[in-house]
Amino acid sequence: MSHMPETGILYIVATPIGNLEDMTYRGVRILQEVDLIAAEDTRKSAVLLAEYEVTTPMTSYHDHNKEKKTPGLIEHLLGRQHLAIISDAGTPGVSDPAFYLVREAIRNGIPVTPIPGPSAAVAALVSSGLPTDRWVFEGFLPRKKGRHTRLQELSAESRTILIYESPYRVQRTLQDIREYFGDRQVAVGREITKKFEEFVRGTCSEVLEYYEQHPVKGEFVIVVAGTQ
Repeated sequence: MSHMPETGILYIVATPIGNLEDMTYRGVRILQEVDLIAAEDTRKSAVLLAEYEVTTPMTSYHDHNKEKKTPGLIEHLLGRQHLAIISDAGTPGVSDPAFYLVREAIRNGIPVTPIPGPSAAVAALVSSGLPTDRWVFEGFLPRKKGRHTRLQELSAESRTILIYESPYRVQRTLQDIREYFGDRQVAVGREITKKFEEFVRGTCSEVLEYYEQHPVKGEFVIVVAGTQ
C-alpha cells in the first residue's frame, strides 16, 4: 500500500519574464498536475496557461489580498490538495508576495518545492559585465521614507548591487546612485528576453545621459559595481 502524504505540496513555479519560450517542461507539467494555481494577476497568467494548454483553475494572490487569501490556501494544502504559486513574471518570492504564503506553509509543516526558471535579476547580472562572484539583491529602493539612509548604506557595499526600477524612476535612481556612490560602472537591462531587450553599460553619467536622450518604457534592472 502506498503511503499518502499528510498534506499537499506547495510548488513555487518560475514563469517567463517576457519570452514565453523560456517556460520549462517541468514547470508546465506541474501547472497541469496541481489542483489550483495561485497567480499574482490571473488575466496575465491566463495568456501563459493558454499557450501551454494548462486548464488548471486559478485564484488571485497578490499584495493586496495575501492576508485574506492565505488561510484558505493553507487549508487547501492541509486537505492534501496540491498548489502552485506563480507571479506575473519570473520567480515567485522575489519582490512579490509569494514569501508570505511560503512562510505560512513551512509553519504548517507543508512541503515547499521550487521549480526553478527565469529570474530578471540573475539574467541582468550575468549580462552586465560586472563581477558575478559576490552580489546583493536590493529589489526596489524606498521611494521616499528611508531612501536616503538606504543609499548611504549601499554606497559602502563591496559586492555588485542589483536594483529593480520602473521606467518612471530610472533616471532619478541613476542620479541618486551617482550622487551617493560616485560615478561608478553600471549596466542597465531593459525588457530582458522581450522583443526590445536592451542593455546599456558604462559609467553612471554615461548611462544617465543615454536615458535622458532616449526615454523608454519597460521593466528595468540596474546593476551597479561595488565599491573598490
